[in-house]
Amino acid sequence: MFAKRFGRVTCASVGAISEGGDRVVAATGDSDKSDLAGKLGIEPGIIVQELGWDSDVDEEVRSAVEDRAGEDMLDEDAQEVVDVVLLWWRDGDGDLVDTLVDARSPLTDEGVIWVLTPKTGTDGHVEPSEIAEAAPTAGLSQTSNVSLSEGWVGTRLVPPKASAQRRR
Repeated sequence: MFAKRFGRVTCASVGAISEGGDRVVAATGDSDKSDLAGKLGIEPGIIVQELGWDSDVDEEVRSAVEDRAGEDMLDEDAQEVVDVVLLWWRDGDGDLVDTLVDARSPLTDEGVIWVLTPKTGTDGHVEPSEIAEAAPTAGLSQTSNVSLSEGWVGTRLVPPKASAQRRR
């Protein structure tokens, strides 16, 4: 069990414990949702666009992102500048390079694209090498991977630093 002490209040990940008169606050299930958004670097006030939505997406991930950002995600038709693009991508969805190029256009200079794919052994699984090969062709660099849920993983793509500096 993880616990962090703040003065006389202790926050614990599960359960309620009283130690020597300390007040203990137990986290609720919502903290897990917030952690999903945290894994994606979602902060309050950022603008998130969602691409590739279908009935198989993880609604807990979607909800966590919207809750943390404080706004509904923009859809594929939005024309606004965005901080983050969540791209739900499955094997057979088409040309990943073309989709990444299109997804990159509304991004801010410091913007991030998260390619969310089904995990290995799940219908629609995408080989990591496909993303690794498509990213540089689309002018992006792969920086990290995260496991988001039982069925989905995320790959973080960003414009190269040199590219962002040249545009300034």
